[in-house]
Amino acid sequence: MYKYFFKRVLDIFLSLTAIILLSPFFLIICLGLLLTGEHYIFYLQKRIGLYNKEFNIIKFATMLKNSPNMGSGVYTAKNDTRILPLGSFLRKTKINEFPQLLNVLIGNMSVIGPRPLVKKTYNFYSKEIRDRIGSVKPGISGVQQIIFRSEDEMLKNADIPLEEYYKKNIAPYKGRLENWYSKNISFYNDMLIILLTIFTVLSRKSNLIFKVFKDLPKK
Repeated sequence: MYKYFFKRVLDIFLSLTAIILLSPFFLIICLGLLLTGEHYIFYLQKRIGLYNKEFNIIKFATMLKNSPNMGSGVYTAKNDTRILPLGSFLRKTKINEFPQLLNVLIGNMSVIGPRPLVKKTYNFYSKEIRDRIGSVKPGISGVQQIIFRSEDEMLKNADIPLEEYYKKNIAPYKGRLENWYSKNISFYNDMLIILLTIFTVLSRKSNLIFKVFKDLPKK
């Protein structure tokens, strides 16, 4: 019942409340983006969502407009030269993710769920994993987002091409984490993940999530 009804009610309540409370802050960020970088506010990108269908994810602009066709493409390492000056701050604090509250309110995302990926990296998952993940709305945060909060640092230190490194070392583990969440959706777990998300923003190096969810797949 929670997965198919109350989770959506919770999403609407949390996203609408957050948008109202954060709207003054959003206006400041919008003004800052208009006056810096390439002078655009939002970045839209096709991601894979519920039932493996594409939707447009909404983020604050943090990189050059043509960044997907430059450098390492869809992979972003720490200190990537395509990141805009204000974008570096927004990415580090995860503020660039806040516009996804609009995705939640619209209904193509949830507050907590699997990380929505571009089609290319999504297809690195096995068909079995894709089918299971596809039964759940993607989320702003989730177990995978918390554990891979410093993914850009991992990519920066990769000693092989980024796509090869991602496919070999990151995607398989992400798939196991998303599979775990899809099997363990509950109000209790979602509340814990929200609290862990807040804690993780304040303490990026913490591994508290493995102490809270002791049955998570290991790295």
